[in-house]
Amino acid sequence: MKGGIKIDIDKIPQWILALEQEDAAFLKNFILKSGSLKEIAKLYEVSYPTVRLRLDKLIQKIEISDHKEEEPFSTFIKGLAVDARIDLETAKLIIEKYKQERK
Repeated sequence: MKGGIKIDIDKIPQWILALEQEDAAFLKNFILKSGSLKEIAKLYEVSYPTVRLRLDKLIQKIEISDHKEEEPFSTFIKGLAVDARIDLETAKLIIEKYKQERK
C-alpha cells in the first residue's frame, strides 16, 4: 500500500509496465503540457519534427507491447526495429523465417 492507496499491479496495463523510464518521463511531460508537441519541443530543446518522431516511436512501442502476449519473439524483433537497432527489412526477414521454422 502506498500513501493509503492499495496498488494492484495486475490491474496496471502491460503497456505502462513495459515503458522505459525515459519513455514514461516523456509521456508524463506530454500530458502535463496538454499534448502540445510545440511545448514539448521547447522543454526538450529540440525541433518539432524530432518530438513528432519520438512520439511516433512511443506509439509503436505501446502498440507492440499490447500484442506482446501473442508472439514474444516477433514482438522482440519488432521492438528492435522500432528502436532502430535493426532495420525494418531485416526484422521482416527474421520474423518470416521464425514463422516458417515454427510450422
